[in-house]
Amino acid sequence: MKMLTTEITKLLDKLYNLRGEDSVVLSKMEKEREIATATKERTTTEKARLQEKIENLTEEERVLGEEGEKLIAALSRIKTDDFKFVLEKLKVAFNPDRISEEVSDLLPQTIKRVQDEKKNAKDALVEVEGEMNTAIATIEELAIRKDEALANQARLNEYFDLALNGNINITRESITSLLEKFDFTEDESREAAKIMMFPEDALYDYENKLKNAKEPGKSISEVFAEAKEGITLEDNTKERNLSPKDALIELLKEEGFDALEFTTNDLEKILANYNEYDLKRNVAFAKEHDLGLDLFVENTELLYDKEFEQKINKLIEVGKEAFDIYLNPGILIKYDMNGLDNTINNLKNSGLDPKVVPLIAY
Repeated sequence: MKMLTTEITKLLDKLYNLRGEDSVVLSKMEKEREIATATKERTTTEKARLQEKIENLTEEERVLGEEGEKLIAALSRIKTDDFKFVLEKLKVAFNPDRISEEVSDLLPQTIKRVQDEKKNAKDALVEVEGEMNTAIATIEELAIRKDEALANQARLNEYFDLALNGNINITRESITSLLEKFDFTEDESREAAKIMMFPEDALYDYENKLKNAKEPGKSISEVFAEAKEGITLEDNTKERNLSPKDALIELLKEEGFDALEFTTNDLEKILANYNEYDLKRNVAFAKEHDLGLDLFVENTELLYDKEFEQKINKLIEVGKEAFDIYLNPGILIKYDMNGLDNTINNLKNSGLDPKVVPLIAY
């Protein structure tokens, strides 16, 4: 019988995550859908604004042209000598020829500026429509992908139910073929197939640990997270015969950190809030968005911040660049998700665009 080792536990963590509502596959799709929906709403509003601007500029161009021609024609009919006496008495400097020349010179320039502004608005409209159409296509595509993902999830759960009941009669090829759709490596797929085909080796043990972790009033995701925490930390310390601190240092090294960059106080703070799942998830998300690992060295609490990913996604959604966030990590520490939402809403309600307001001013 196989031991429920750290590696097998990690593989089962991944498999069990894919079985539930908090599946990383479904969660990622939902985030993509939220971003695409926000983009669609923003571009729809922007499209209407640009269309109105183009209409106003078109009318402005027409009126400038018509009134300008009328003014030039009217000035050309005026003879200064006809009003010489009154102009001299009133000491009014009125020279219709000079005014006509000035209008003739300024009018084309002004019309050209309006035409250039209208062209820029039209170019912006094309870009916004393209962005809007991409968002709409993404939403439609995600709906199709979600249906497929749910179907794959249902098959995976069916295989697990059969395995846990000791009645699995599915071929290894069927299991590995399904797991390929979840982006499992070939080695992971083969190992997972073995676990399901021979559940007495590790699957039953893992399932029992999950069941024993359950308490009244707790959601499946909470139970799952707690079970993973207990298993991974315990296995890391027992399997390698390491202290919790040394196990943490090993984990940090595995994730690409130089453990010497962390002070003793840093390590103790991480241990006091230890959650291997959150730590790995936050580091992976930072790497995915090209955020340097020194972000965590200088701001240790971000390693166990459960809302780290949500807050960065929110800032990116309102137009902030990942590099801007990297330079201003204090924003991630200063606010929880509710506080960040409120701050962004307050900026919008004040007529400010969160995209152009520096993060340091949030």
